[in-house]
Amino acid sequence: MQTIDLEDFKKINFRVGTVLRVEAFEKAHKPAYQVWVDLGSELGIKKSSAQLTLHYRPKDLVGKQVLCVCNFPPRQVADFMSEVLITGFTSADGGILIATSDQPVPNGAALH
Repeated sequence: MQTIDLEDFKKINFRVGTVLRVEAFEKAHKPAYQVWVDLGSELGIKKSSAQLTLHYRPKDLVGKQVLCVCNFPPRQVADFMSEVLITGFTSADGGILIATSDQPVPNGAALH
């Protein structure tokens, strides 16, 4: 594994946000959702294409807090512009389980 220093880590803008809306993303190559995340007053509402379909239904995600990388360049996925990366862990069955806080935190709070 390649190592990085603390300055490299500080370049990544990790923020927590609350999922506001989720829709099936039929045009994605792999099963995915279109997700709208409230990242607080500084960043606002951002969109993400997220492959979360194995473990979550849209109604399960609305209201959940998710940890996002907010400073990747926007990425076009089919006809949808994904603005942030929702982070998660690969489960034993290959699905993605979202990374989140164990207690509620303000939208836009940074990971340290």
